[in-house]
Amino acid sequence: MVSPAPRPRRPRARRRMDGPVDWKDVAALRTFVSDRGKIRARRVTGLDPEAHRQVARAIKNAREMALLPYPTKGR
Repeated sequence: MVSPAPRPRRPRARRRMDGPVDWKDVAALRTFVSDRGKIRARRVTGLDPEAHRQVARAIKNAREMALLPYPTKGR
């Protein structure tokens, strides 16, 4: 029995941010942070590389200003 040919991969549409990312907009940044405080991966959020870098930098700035939590262990 011959296995079927693999399906060609289609490029996934990447999501872009609607304007500049602001570290003071905590509600928007929380969508990119897990419940333990980790930054979600690009493949989970669907962001393009440039937008993901901007979001990561904004999350790190918000953590420095104590607006978002740092990642914690699950204890």
